[in-house]
Amino acid sequence: MKRNRLKRIIPGFTDKKVLIIGDLILDEFLWGEVSRISPEAPVPVVWVRSESFMPGGAANVANNIQSFGGKTYLAGVIGMDERGKTLKELLKKNGVDVGGVVVDSERPTILKTRIIAHHQQVVRIDKEKMEGLNADLISQIIMYVKTIIRDIDAIIIEDYGKGVVTPMLLREVLKLTKRHKKIIMVDPKEEHFNYYKGVTSITPNHHEASRATGIKVKDDKSLIRIGRALLKKLKSESVLVTLGEDGMQLFERSGKITHIPTVAQDVFDVSGAGDTVISTFTLALTAGASMVEAARISNFAAGIVVGKVGIATVTQKELLSRVK
Repeated sequence: MKRNRLKRIIPGFTDKKVLIIGDLILDEFLWGEVSRISPEAPVPVVWVRSESFMPGGAANVANNIQSFGGKTYLAGVIGMDERGKTLKELLKKNGVDVGGVVVDSERPTILKTRIIAHHQQVVRIDKEKMEGLNADLISQIIMYVKTIIRDIDAIIIEDYGKGVVTPMLLREVLKLTKRHKKIIMVDPKEEHFNYYKGVTSITPNHHEASRATGIKVKDDKSLIRIGRALLKKLKSESVLVTLGEDGMQLFERSGKITHIPTVAQDVFDVSGAGDTVISTFTLALTAGASMVEAARISNFAAGIVVGKVGIATVTQKELLSRVK
């Protein structure tokens, strides 16, 4: 595939409008150094030098879209707490439209704390409540989708299994996307694959795809069985399975299967790489790319983001410089 064609697609990301629906997470990073082992237990003592917050989960996908020059609309839930305020302020600062973010007084904003020492993650601490949203909150999100569906180019469902993505929500959103002929992409949770029938595409990693189908990934043949099983189950246009250091495998409804080798040069942190893949894949499709072209572009973006420490994003400039 000619790289010049891919480079012509990328500027088309600018001003594309994407709605992200899913689990919102606040990522906290404690940056420090290790100089000794604790006398209390065989664990490192981290001397924290600084801390920072970043939008995570569906909020990180929103940041990715914004970083590429797109326009993001976000729908999800936060708690009535300082974490929620911090997350909302970060998103607004980055230009994300948070009109679909609702507040649940009975659940905390999800917080994931990562302790980083010498550019390596030492431990992660999760604070969350994973029960499904009540019907009133789901209705608020659906009403928001109805108000903007005509103005957007695509929808991304970010399902981390934290309670936002429910059968009721997806049923209504799928009806709207079909009625208005919009692209709908899913970053899936393996326990919820039955929810996603009729979407445009899903982007599971090979572990999620394996668990969803009950087929172990042993070789190319088993991977092909997994891809075909998911296409048949979901009746989607494609399935893009990410394979870590082995790249990606794209399965299309037509029967075409394309393996895309990784282009990552240095891997420092895979946190948020899946968010970058679905963001780039979606934007490329809205900019007129074929499924294979969109997958190849997203593979280049993933290769860039894993070379950064922490939850990172990619710009059009970085992407264009990598697609040589």
